[in-house]
Amino acid sequence: MHLGMIGLGRMGANMSRRLLKAGHQVVAHDRSPEAAQALVTDGATVALTLADLARQLPTPRAVWIMVPAQVVDATIDALAPHLAAGDLIIDGGNSHFQEDPKRAARLAASGIDYVDVGTSGGVWGLERGYCLMIGGSADAVARLDPIFRALAPDVGAAPRQSTAGEPAGAELGYLHCGASGAGHFVKMVHNAIEYGLMAAYAEGFNVMKHAPGYEFNLPAISELWRRGSVVGSWLLDLTAAALHQDPHLQAFAGQVGDSGEGRWTAHTAIDAAVPVPVLAAALFSRFSSRGEEEFANRLLSAMRNQFGGHVEAK
Repeated sequence: MHLGMIGLGRMGANMSRRLLKAGHQVVAHDRSPEAAQALVTDGATVALTLADLARQLPTPRAVWIMVPAQVVDATIDALAPHLAAGDLIIDGGNSHFQEDPKRAARLAASGIDYVDVGTSGGVWGLERGYCLMIGGSADAVARLDPIFRALAPDVGAAPRQSTAGEPAGAELGYLHCGASGAGHFVKMVHNAIEYGLMAAYAEGFNVMKHAPGYEFNLPAISELWRRGSVVGSWLLDLTAAALHQDPHLQAFAGQVGDSGEGRWTAHTAIDAAVPVPVLAAALFSRFSSRGEEEFANRLLSAMRNQFGGHVEAK
């Protein structure tokens, strides 16, 4: 199958390579011509402009956008005039799910289909495959099945719950989650859960690092827990790798970013009156890591001094 790929950063470039290895044809475009040119040795064709990308794709066209959420609409607006009825646009980034139905309706007026795909796999996706959470019409999703199957990890990535019948659907590493926006909604919650899991590991190891009377070998403990422990996971594998490479984590300042999905999940939970104390705490801890509670802490010290004469410890 032919696919246009717009956005060749850490995700888009490796997704293109995985598709090319599976025998698909990729027409690659990026605002940096060098990023597209780097895929030529893998078999991709370069498009220097969006008009050139559209010309090189056979109809009906399918174009995957892999760009930051804040520039998705601008990219769609620049691309759509070069497409025609029957063509299809996929947004595989981390867009807010509420934007997807609007985009789908806007493109539908020109006969262009729109599919939202929450994509998880990070820099390891080329090797391991990508978990794909998909939203859109059943017909548009079905048309892209060869692409999804090539990108996804396949059934061997995890033990089957039942061996009855042929592997299908989620067992293959991709799932049509529902109507427009459903894919990005599921990916939003996925990333909020990721925040919580990461915070739990970080807090637990921090307790061991500061345990009075003990000097724990944290890299060794992370290796131990990878084997037979109920808290074992791929995330723990990555944690162990980080501790092995840099046991004291001296390469990191500890200012943890957030890309939006944790905030959107918290907003959605509040609107639905659904309690998410763990996910919210994990999000707020990221704010704290960046010094955004510094004034509050100063005020706490000031209040203690006012009512009790307490002198702040230096």
